[in-house]
Amino acid sequence: MKALIMNYRRGRHTMYTRQIVLEVKNIKTKADAEKLVGKKVVWNNPEGKKKVKIEGKVSAPHGSKGRVRAIMEKGLPGQAVGTEVEIL
Repeated sequence: MKALIMNYRRGRHTMYTRQIVLEVKNIKTKADAEKLVGKKVVWNNPEGKKKVKIEGKVSAPHGSKGRVRAIMEKGLPGQAVGTEVEIL
């Protein structure tokens, strides 16, 4: 299942680069998003010479529009925002 990285989880003064907000295709409600909690998330670097693969896990729904929050094993680079991840 594909999902789009919308942004990092952030506050007014801080940005948590390990935590990301995902918009999953065909998920529109909070009830559907809760079914994804606990699933594995994998981000592959789409460009560049280095093959970077960062894994994480869906931790919670985010809001009421079907978005979810994922915690990655290490921080994602800024180029990752707007790219796709795979939910297994």
